[in-house]
Amino acid sequence: MSIGDDRIRDGFPGQRMTVLPRPLVRRALSSYGTSALVVTDAGYFPHADRHGRDRPQGAAQLILIFCARGAGWVESARTRSGVRAGEFVIIRPEARHAYGADDADPWTVWWMHLDGYLVNDWLVISDLTEPVSVRSLGDLTEPLGLVQQMIRRMQTDVTPASMLAAAGAAWHLLTLLLVSQVRPDSATESVQSAARYLREHFADPVSVSELAAMARLSTSHFSAIFRAEVGQSVQAYRTDLRMARARELLDTTPIPVSEIARMVGYDDAFYFARQFKKTHGVAPTIYRSQRKG
Repeated sequence: MSIGDDRIRDGFPGQRMTVLPRPLVRRALSSYGTSALVVTDAGYFPHADRHGRDRPQGAAQLILIFCARGAGWVESARTRSGVRAGEFVIIRPEARHAYGADDADPWTVWWMHLDGYLVNDWLVISDLTEPVSVRSLGDLTEPLGLVQQMIRRMQTDVTPASMLAAAGAAWHLLTLLLVSQVRPDSATESVQSAARYLREHFADPVSVSELAAMARLSTSHFSAIFRAEVGQSVQAYRTDLRMARARELLDTTPIPVSEIARMVGYDDAFYFARQFKKTHGVAPTIYRSQRKG
């Protein structure tokens, strides 16, 4: 893996770059409060002609590179991929890699290095197993705004407060990237539609089989993917929605409990009271009398 002797690491007109001293990084990673996530390096390279890096041993941190304009490429020990505007690169810690700007249309990139135990959590949640990945994002406005926040904080000073603020922006960015990569198939899309229907009609007596029919799935298949996608059964999800509305009515209105039961979908007020106590540990009348806020 070689990128050529004419490639340069940095020094581009208009660039911004900040790199934390490594002793400070080590202290942050072993200190309470900052060990979860540390932005160790971050920068902005506009029209980075002849930009390139080759790391045969990889880097200790997770590297993210966002291509705002132009084009470039990234290479792992196994593959080489082009990178276009609107795409971003994920390089796992310790992964051998090289990257560079396109010769004809050099990229403009925003980049960062992240360390801390949340990095591994994010990689696991993201199900990223390849050493180097190129993902599409499209609209980079919000992600690049978060990278700018990190750079601004890190360039202000290197106090724990600034490091925590930069880490907060980084975690926001990681969460945004995670959500952006969710591409639901038709089945999970149908589940989300069913969950939305339940939120809007939680008091209606619709059955699981009717919801499955709306989704054009068998009842058993629908029930299984609903639980996997939402984290609980259809009945439990609907009960939670009904109880949330019941709490709101008990807290904010003088409406009798029997009427609230009917409003949230229970014809039998005694059954509603049992369900409410099962969820909250107290009967609706006692819940209403408790001081809150």
